[in-house]
Amino acid sequence: MDAKAFDLALRSFANRRPFKPFVVEFSSGTRLEVEHPEALVTRHGVAIHFATDGNPTLFDQDSVSQVTGIKKKTAATS
Repeated sequence: MDAKAFDLALRSFANRRPFKPFVVEFSSGTRLEVEHPEALVTRHGVAIHFATDGNPTLFDQDSVSQVTGIKKKTAATS
């Protein structure tokens, strides 16, 4: 993912109103859930995510395969 697309994707998801949590999926298959719009800072292809426990995760455009919304779970009918 190039830097411009990376920044645009993350900002677009973070700026949705009302905000909805979203997922950043890395090339390794690891997934990171962004649960609050202010938990993420992006600049020129680099991002920092601050988890609710305060731990930061630094990642860049080359490590991300996609940014997606979280699919709602549906209740199974019996």
